[in-house]
Amino acid sequence: MTCAACLLDEFPNSHTLQYNSIMLNRATPLVIGLAGGSGSGKTTVAQGIIERVGAEHIAFLQHDAYYKDLSSLPPNQRAEINFDHPDSLDTELLIQHIHQLKSYQPVELPVYDFKNHNRTAVTIHIEPQPLILVEGILIFAEPGLRPLFDVKIFVDTDADIRFIRRLQRDILERGRTTESVVQQYLSTVRPMHLEFVEPSKRYADVIIPEGGMNAVAMDMVVARLEMLLRSA
Repeated sequence: MTCAACLLDEFPNSHTLQYNSIMLNRATPLVIGLAGGSGSGKTTVAQGIIERVGAEHIAFLQHDAYYKDLSSLPPNQRAEINFDHPDSLDTELLIQHIHQLKSYQPVELPVYDFKNHNRTAVTIHIEPQPLILVEGILIFAEPGLRPLFDVKIFVDTDADIRFIRRLQRDILERGRTTESVVQQYLSTVRPMHLEFVEPSKRYADVIIPEGGMNAVAMDMVVARLEMLLRSA
């Protein structure tokens, strides 16, 4: 495992990357896996990478978009599903989409309705790019996904901070009550984190403490990605 600080001497002095037609037509896109517990700050890190490397060079896939369609179940049964277990996600479709993007074929990203626990009829068209960024809690826990990642980054944040962030998000964005968020955290989120997410940290190449708030680590990760793209 490589800590972020150990990579500092490998980075170029300049963070400016000149993209050219050779990079845009690379034979095999670079695939980056970004994992970490719920509320760890993965999305902040992903947004930082996209903003600094350039959205026009990145195909961004979130594992959360691939929750299985539960529209055939009544609402009360949907709410009882363990959404923090790997079985709740259509990982095979994600793997298929990564292979398509690596072959420079576009994909249709599912759009999931978290309030009603079902997959909508809407999709987001994703064009292939020289860098594929995949974000998700369980992506390193999936044996079929791990070999697809050229670089594996884990965002490591204390449990109390993660819980507060999840509580705020689920109330504001997903219409949940405080009681339901706490109940879910105790019954599935925490146990699944300990069983699947935390052990998957050992597969990471780089660990970022405190996520996107760690400016030094973000500088090094972005510089590393720029170097890999430049040398491709």
